[in-house]
Amino acid sequence: MFPSNGQNSAQDYVNAHNTPRGQVGVGAVTWDATLANYAQNYANQRIGDCALTHSNGPYGENLAKGSSSTFSGVAAVNLWVAEKPYYDHNSNSCTGGKQCLHYTQVVWRTSTRIGCARVQCTSGWYYVVCSYDGPGNWVGEWPY
Repeated sequence: MFPSNGQNSAQDYVNAHNTPRGQVGVGAVTWDATLANYAQNYANQRIGDCALTHSNGPYGENLAKGSSSTFSGVAAVNLWVAEKPYYDHNSNSCTGGKQCLHYTQVVWRTSTRIGCARVQCTSGWYYVVCSYDGPGNWVGEWPY
């Protein structure tokens, strides 16, 4: 049995990023094959452990994993975007001890190109990587 490609296409990833970007007045991202290859190569390295460990490469990066076969690329982006309520734009910080840096990477104004990949780990879980150029989350800078 092969996993479904539903909600894992380049256009699906782009659309899932551009909706929240549009909500805060940030320009659209476009798909980039170099970034997609980078994300795929890194995801392939994580198949054995599904570890949410960053590649520490030249790009911005968001990681996610899920146990269900329905954990698609769009589901991963939606998880990151779900951090939006924890981002306080006035103070440019995460609130209530919650994580929000995945969200700020999604909407980072100078991140204009993305490439993402999804693999199934040996554990059966699904692992999603999105790479961003330019990278976001620079200390002292606002995402938008």
